[in-house]
Amino acid sequence: MGDQVVTAPLLVLASASPRRIELLRQIGIVPDRVDPADIDETPLRNELPPANALRLAREKAQRVMPRHAGAFVLAADTVVACGRRILPKPTDEDTARRCLELLSGRRHRVHSGIALVGPDGRMVVRRVDTRVAFKRLSREEITRYLKSREWYEKAGGYAIQGRAAALIRFISGSYSNVVGLPLFETVQLLAGRGYRPPCPANS
Repeated sequence: MGDQVVTAPLLVLASASPRRIELLRQIGIVPDRVDPADIDETPLRNELPPANALRLAREKAQRVMPRHAGAFVLAADTVVACGRRILPKPTDEDTARRCLELLSGRRHRVHSGIALVGPDGRMVVRRVDTRVAFKRLSREEITRYLKSREWYEKAGGYAIQGRAAALIRFISGSYSNVVGLPLFETVQLLAGRGYRPPCPANS
């Protein structure tokens, strides 16, 4: 009787975000599959930003989970909020300008929800918050940033890993959370459910 080959459960990322994929690769985790959830991300009436981030992460995981029985399914959602107000992911310059004008000279919060479904079908969730503050932006700085197009489909209309880094005077909490996925908390969640990334092949 030959030896049985035991294969580890796959890791499925329920997101098409290139930022999340790159963040995971940065720490040596490469999803076996990428399967976007494609859900309606419209906030519910009177829904607070932290609750919105958690709900969307759960819904993404729940949408993708049935397609990958026996796998780890990782989902996340990131929300930029000024107080109770959830800022959009702009697809036009006017919306991006309004976001930047609102953030100018103010502190805001970035909330991420993480949901992980294990091979046994059980889900665990976490929420991570980061405080961020922009300097007071001049009209010229806003116009220059808009021309970069880095704001396109980014929560709150900015990308901290790009040119916006020069406009941010303060951050308290997870930097990777603001990029799109809090890495420390994600790794802890995966390890807690028994996920072990494959060892890199010898060069």
